[in-house]
Amino acid sequence: MSSWNGKTKGGLTGYKFFVFILKHLGLSFTYFILSFVAFYYFIFYFKSFRNIFFLYHKIFKFSFVRSVCMIYKNYFVFGQVLLDKVAMLAGFHNKFSFDFEGEEHLIKMSENKTGGLLISAHIGNFEIAGQLLKRIKAKINIVMLESEHLKIKDYLSDIYIENNVNVISIKNDYSHIFEISKAFENKEIVCIHGDRFLKGSKTVTSLFFEKDAEFPSGPFYLATKFNIPVSYVFAMKEKKFHYHFYASEPEYYYLPQLNLKKRENSIRKMVNDYICNLEQYVKKYPAQWFNFYNFWKAK
Repeated sequence: MSSWNGKTKGGLTGYKFFVFILKHLGLSFTYFILSFVAFYYFIFYFKSFRNIFFLYHKIFKFSFVRSVCMIYKNYFVFGQVLLDKVAMLAGFHNKFSFDFEGEEHLIKMSENKTGGLLISAHIGNFEIAGQLLKRIKAKINIVMLESEHLKIKDYLSDIYIENNVNVISIKNDYSHIFEISKAFENKEIVCIHGDRFLKGSKTVTSLFFEKDAEFPSGPFYLATKFNIPVSYVFAMKEKKFHYHFYASEPEYYYLPQLNLKKRENSIRKMVNDYICNLEQYVKKYPAQWFNFYNFWKAK
């Protein structure tokens, strides 16, 4: 699988344009404008088109026509997810409704003061889940790549109404490891994605939809290192302004640090459990998995 380059398409001007429309014309009209933007990406970004086509046509065995239609839907829903995130952070909370499934597991994690690792993926809208996790009354740390357009992040911070969620940026000097370690020592909750890695990162190869794919070992190693419970969490868009939040029952994967082989087996078990959960939600919400590059290893 080709490693991700750490950047997502789009620019600061585009964000400013959509935020302006969002504030003055509302979210529904912004969705309407988005339909044309999605069509532009559908026509002109062949590389991502090809990679998503592989998912729908080769993995899911959809027909050619259905696969092409799903690609446009994927672009459009991805745009909606980004807009929903901005709308939530800009104070449009009352616009959205939510279902919570498995939330009691995270509340118990908070009440027991164990801390925890929540592993998600680039599926649905986990950023919006980060805001919702304030309901469990524990400090939440979301790990994100610093290289994701710093200017855009700075601009979006200017429109945030509130932000009680701490962001830990992944940096080249690995200083984020210290921040994550400190969060676990303080029995806080850390949220991280488990389906992307940058070149040079350690990975674990496992079957994903019956084809070999690489997953970063870092998030899974953290759980064994700090002996904290792990839950797999996803926030999926179900209707226009409605989301469904899922959280699995926390599980401990800790094994003695000195036994390298057992630790590796523990990490592999965790990766396989994660993949099992991820496959379930990719199947249920096929338009909401947003990895636009060659995810599977070439034979």
